Amino acid sequence: MHQGRVVYGAIEEVVFGHPAAEAIVAQMDRLGTRRAFLMVSGTLNRQTDEIKKIQDALGARCAGLFDAMPAHTPREAVIAATHAARAADADLIVTVGGGSITDGAKAVQICLANGIDDIGGIDRVRVHGGVAPEMTAPVVRQVSVPTTIAGGEFSSIAGVTDRSTHVKQMLRHPLAVPRATILDPAITVHTPEWLFLSTGIRAVDHCVEAICSRETHPYADAQSVKGLAMLADALPRVKADPSDLDARMDAQIGTWLSMGALAAGVPMGASHGIGYVLGAAFDVPHGYTSCIMLPAVMRWNASVNAERQMIVAAAMGFPGHKAADVLDAFIRSLGMPRSLAEMRVSPEHFDAIAEQAMRTNWIPRNPRKIDDPAQVREILLLAA
Repeated sequence: MHQGRVVYGAIEEVVFGHPAAEAIVAQMDRLGTRRAFLMVSGTLNRQTDEIKKIQDALGARCAGLFDAMPAHTPREAVIAATHAARAADADLIVTVGGGSITDGAKAVQICLANGIDDIGGIDRVRVHGGVAPEMTAPVVRQVSVPTTIAGGEFSSIAGVTDRSTHVKQMLRHPLAVPRATILDPAITVHTPEWLFLSTGIRAVDHCVEAICSRETHPYADAQSVKGLAMLADALPRVKADPSDLDARMDAQIGTWLSMGALAAGVPMGASHGIGYVLGAAFDVPHGYTSCIMLPAVMRWNASVNAERQMIVAAAMGFPGHKAADVLDAFIRSLGMPRSLAEMRVSPEHFDAIAEQAMRTNWIPRNPRKIDDPAQVREILLLAA
């Protein structure tokens, strides 16, 4: 008999297929907010007119702009954005960009609510040992317009990197999730191909690790299997024709579905756990960590969850095949990296990566039990 608990998150609306500028204005009207602080992609701001279109649509309701959030959401940038949002007297944060910006705004919401104004203060609100400390709930909330498809805009978790230790740490509060997410495929055409497709594999990773989890349930499966099928169909279409907005929309909806299981309490596994370390310690892009690690993790786990892995292969259109082989071929077909060596991560680093991965939240929840760093090293060798 199934047992479990599904907690519905604080996201209120997902708007899809509407132009971002008009959808943001409509959200501000709905929420009754007057002072929007924009946290946006620097590249999008400087090299396209997309941010100007949003500023023009908002008019006097645009209270400020921050466009200096680097990859992996370092603490320093979170604090700089917090100061700017506080100075702007913002009553809403609007993000336009990738996962680092989305996560950055989640962290800014928490910092604003809890009076945090220096990098050391983040220690007071970050997750310790898998437990989020008591904190004041965010009041200034977020509306997200994602330009990549890793899915963070559907999560209440923010990953923030401590550059002094090269460790990505988690911040979490139920109200950190955006109040609304706006999926506009047109604004994603400016996203570099490698970034769009690799974050798409991140979304595939969400689906796959959820389907293969020991803790999944039918509600989560329904979203993960459909999301995986949509992503497996849409990503090659985007690669074949970057101007295909229908394909981009399908990929965005597949990503939305990919986050359903995680939001419903199903944990991720070793691909995500190791990926956190590779990103923070070796600056490997978020999506690339999934491109490299997911097939290796599937091979290592196959002895305990072969039946669940069959569901993965079937959803991707290859029933009866080994899921690791299907994923490997799919990732290669998109031109994505498939080895740690390509990221200049070599076996001499594996012991340190393994030790650090053991301290992440996801390694203990991997379907095949991981008891010590030597087992993580076995997975790393499969991805070398």
